[in-house]
Amino acid sequence: MLMPKRTKWRKQQKGRNRGKSFRGNKIEFGDIAIKAVEHGRIDSRQIEAARVTMTRKISRTGKTWIRVFPDKPLTAKPLETRMGKGKGAVDKWVMNIKPGRIIFEMAGVDEELARAALTLAIHKMPFKCKIITAKDSNELY
Repeated sequence: MLMPKRTKWRKQQKGRNRGKSFRGNKIEFGDIAIKAVEHGRIDSRQIEAARVTMTRKISRTGKTWIRVFPDKPLTAKPLETRMGKGKGAVDKWVMNIKPGRIIFEMAGVDEELARAALTLAIHKMPFKCKIITAKDSNELY
């Protein structure tokens, strides 16, 4: 699963996830991609689940790029624990996703098969996404 090798600090605050994505909103490597349509937070396990379904569908032909990396720690306290006693331990690693962000890209596969694989990956996402191609990558949202 994806997580940073090391971080400067062990815990972070959640913060807010507002606005549109101005970085990572164009197709850079592949021919077809998944683009986020709404705000959300993607977990390292969700990224891995989507990657596995895509690579199985395309039978490990072509190439896929993961354009997101979960580098934000989310903490959680154990179940049935009383309030207080400080912040919980790091539970999972996430990345805040803004509308317009490219999540996955794919190349070297015919478009029909790529659309089928990306559709399976979209079902694993916790927010709405759409499939875009390199020719309509210039539209931002």
